[in-house]
Amino acid sequence: MSSWQMHGVAAFTRLVHRRKFTSEDAGLRSLARPKGPSSPPAALRRRFPVTVSDTFTFPVYEVKAGGPAVVIYLHGGAYSSEIVGEHWSLISYLAARTGCDVLVPIYGLAPAHHGLEALEFVKQVIEAQDRPVYLAGDSAGGGLALLAAQTCAGVTGLTVLAPWLDLAMDNPGIEAIEPYDPWLARPGLRPIAAAWANGLNLKDPRLSPIHGDLSALPPLQLLVGTRDITLADCRTLRDRLPSTVELTYHEEPGALHVYPLLPVPEARGGRQMIANHVRASVARVA
Repeated sequence: MSSWQMHGVAAFTRLVHRRKFTSEDAGLRSLARPKGPSSPPAALRRRFPVTVSDTFTFPVYEVKAGGPAVVIYLHGGAYSSEIVGEHWSLISYLAARTGCDVLVPIYGLAPAHHGLEALEFVKQVIEAQDRPVYLAGDSAGGGLALLAAQTCAGVTGLTVLAPWLDLAMDNPGIEAIEPYDPWLARPGLRPIAAAWANGLNLKDPRLSPIHGDLSALPPLQLLVGTRDITLADCRTLRDRLPSTVELTYHEEPGALHVYPLLPVPEARGGRQMIANHVRASVARVA
C-alpha cells in the first residue's frame, strides 16, 4: 500500500466512525443542512472538456471523452447530500478507462425535492440520448439507476454500487450487519426516506426498486462490501433476479459502503471491474 493510501485509509476510518445516521435527529440535521455546490473540480476540467446543459429541469454535466456511447452516472448521498469529490474522481476514471462520455444529472435533493421527481428527470435524460446508454450509480444513486433501468427500454448495461434498494429498510438481515457498519445506520436514514417518499408508501416500486419488475433488466453488475447495511437487500436482489438477467455480483470482504469510491486499497480492483463491465456492455451494441 502506498503512503497516500495508508494516510487515506486512516483518515477515512476516523471519519466514518463518526456515524452520521445514528439517530433520527441526525437524519433531520442532514436534511436541513444547506446544499453545497455540485460543479466538477478544476482537476477534472483540466483533464476533460466539461459542459453543462440547461435543457432539463436540473443541470446535467457532460464529461467528454469522445466515445460512441455514454455513461449516465447518478451520485449517492442518501438523496439529501450533493455530489462530492469522490464521485467526480470515479467519473473521471470511467471517462478515461472506457472512452465513454459521462453525463452527470444533478437531481434535486430532499427535502425540497422527492423521488418521483428525480426519476422523471433521469428518464428524460436517458430518452434524450441518440447513442447507447450505460447507467451507473452508487448508494442512493444506485437505487435511482436501477429504477430508471426498470422504466426505460434500451439501456445497454447497469452498474450499482451498494444501492439503496428499499426505503423501508426492514430486511431482517440488516440487523446482523448494522453493528459492523461504521458509516450507515437506519435511525438517521428513516426521516430521509420519508422525505424522499413524499407521502408515498416506502415500498412503492417507483421508489424502492427491489419491489419493482426485475425481469427485463440489462446486464447488471452489483458491487457491495460486507460491512455495509445495504448488503442484506443486495443479497435479496441477487436471489430474486430471474435467470434471464445477466448478473455480475461481487461482495468485497470487510469493505465499507461504496468502497470503489473510497481511498482504500480494494477500490482499485472495484474500479477496474466497473470499467470492464462498461466496455463489455457497450461493445455488444457498438
